[in-house]
Amino acid sequence: MFQLLKGDKVLWVILALLALFSFLPVFSASSNLVYVVGKGTPWGYLVKHFVILVIGFVLMYSVHKIPFHYFKGISILMLPVVLLLLIYTASQGTVIEGANASRWVKIPFIGLSFQTSTLASVVLMVFTANHLSKPKLREIKFTKSLLQLWLPVFSVVLLIFPSNLSTAALLFAMVLILAFVAHYPLRYLVTICGMGMLAVLLFFLLVKAFPGQFPNRIDTWVSRIENFSSGQSEDGNYQVARAKTAIVSGKIFGLGAGKSRMKNFLPQSSSDFIYAIIVEEFGLVGGIGLILLYLLLLFRIVVIAHNTNNLFGKLTVVGLGIPIIFQAFINIGVALQVLPVTGQNLPMISSGGTSAWMTCIAMGIILSVSVKRSEAEAEAQQNESETTTNPIQILSETHY
Repeated sequence: MFQLLKGDKVLWVILALLALFSFLPVFSASSNLVYVVGKGTPWGYLVKHFVILVIGFVLMYSVHKIPFHYFKGISILMLPVVLLLLIYTASQGTVIEGANASRWVKIPFIGLSFQTSTLASVVLMVFTANHLSKPKLREIKFTKSLLQLWLPVFSVVLLIFPSNLSTAALLFAMVLILAFVAHYPLRYLVTICGMGMLAVLLFFLLVKAFPGQFPNRIDTWVSRIENFSSGQSEDGNYQVARAKTAIVSGKIFGLGAGKSRMKNFLPQSSSDFIYAIIVEEFGLVGGIGLILLYLLLLFRIVVIAHNTNNLFGKLTVVGLGIPIIFQAFINIGVALQVLPVTGQNLPMISSGGTSAWMTCIAMGIILSVSVKRSEAEAEAQQNESETTTNPIQILSETHY
């Protein structure tokens, strides 16, 4: 079965280890939903998580069999679909406690919620990598680039921004980093940053001038930043206070699998704050071990990007892989109160549906790039072996 998995074998092993480890904290933390919220059973949530990961790995395997250059055309075709989905999601007007919560759409007949911003992030990064990999990028005119690249980027980011600041900011920052890596003209990047700041300022002014007309989360963002800067453990920082208690309780070796006490008091213990439960149950050893596993994942992403000769492949690996690592460390930083609460989950660990699937699809594309590299290396080794073992060629070279 291992021979059926093409591409970077170490990357496959890391992803499998993350997935296998996720069952313990998800099963333990799901008791919060069962006994506090009063929904489902722990075994039911475990089976759901298992099904989600199985579907995710099937998607990953299927995607990694597709030649990676096909994703150029796929991203161009999918971009209008993504924009329509984002517009539909934003138009729902879902509001929770006065804040914009239009992030999900219901999938008919299945009953699952689909977070459209996760799909938009994957499509936009591949689309950006395709544009930036075109030849003569340095000679491109700014007006042409503004229409072909930055108009789609701003459209996607601005549609996500009102309901999910952290995802929009991470996505826009990653596009800028990718453009910088691709040697996009620096003067154009400075102009784009200025335009982005003006767009955000305009949004804030419109919200203040016409309150109630633009569903937003400004009050939530401000309160989270104020609570983080002041160190208070009230309101928005209630979760952080419970997370800190869980982390302190874990000490070096933890309380043991399934023995967390804070999981019954910590909201989002199976998703946004699952790292706190991991440290409480597995201690400092488990927390550092998980961080090292993500660092190893980052190392393999860098290795694949470095070994890829195709520019589109390099940019695609960087554009899809680095945000996953950023997301992981943002989640960990929130649990450790190094960063304000953002709502980012822990990739391949937290319970959830579409986020895990989009992570698996992104990893499948990265593996597809590594497959091409592996095939090229195998072909080069075969040609070298045939050259050194061909007796006729050896005799002719000796005679010459």
